[in-house]
Amino acid sequence: MKYFFAMLILAALVIAGSCCQNVKSTQKEQAKPEPVTSIEPVTSTEAATEDEPLLLLDDEPLLLLDDEPLLLLDDEPDESSSSGPMADNSRCFVCHVNYMQENIAVTHARQNMGCANCHGESDEHIADESWASGGNGTAPDIMYPREKINPFCMGCHTKDKIDTEQHKPLFADNNDKKYCTDCHGEHRLTDRKCKWK
Repeated sequence: MKYFFAMLILAALVIAGSCCQNVKSTQKEQAKPEPVTSIEPVTSTEAATEDEPLLLLDDEPLLLLDDEPLLLLDDEPDESSSSGPMADNSRCFVCHVNYMQENIAVTHARQNMGCANCHGESDEHIADESWASGGNGTAPDIMYPREKINPFCMGCHTKDKIDTEQHKPLFADNNDKKYCTDCHGEHRLTDRKCKWK
C-alpha cells in the first residue's frame, strides 16, 4: 500500500511534466508565425497531416478583415435597396450596436447615407468614454429634439413625395401630430445612461 501512493505521485509528476513540455513547444510554435499565402478550408480530417494543422471542419470560409461587414448582408434586398456603395457606420456601431439592425439606419446605409450624414462626424463623442464610468459623455455634433425631426427628414423626403394618407399626421397642427421616428424604426434612445456635458 505504501508503494501505491508513491507510484500515484510519480505518475502525476510524469503527466504534469509532459503537459508542460507540450505547452512550451506549442508556445514556441505560436511565437514565430509563418506568413500565410492562401487559406483553403479543410473539409475532412483525412486532408490534414501532422505537419499541416486542421483549419476548418466545414465548408464555411474564413471571415477576413477585408470582407464586407455582415450587417447589411443579412436581409434580402428589396426593390428600394441600392446596388451602389453602402455607408460605413462601424465607428458608431462600436457602442450603438442596437442600430445595426434598426430600420432607419439599415435603409439609409443601403443608400450610402451613414450616421455622420445626420449627426456629423462626432469625433469627440466617439472618443469620449466617460459615460462608461458614470460620467457625462460628449454629445454627437448634431442632435434633434422632437420638434426638429420632421423638418430635417423632410429635407430629403419632401412633402410632395410623402403626401399620402398614412403621412397626414406629420402635417397636422393639433395634438395628433406625429414624428417620422414614431413609425420608422426605433431610432430614439429610450434608456440613456448619461446626460451630455
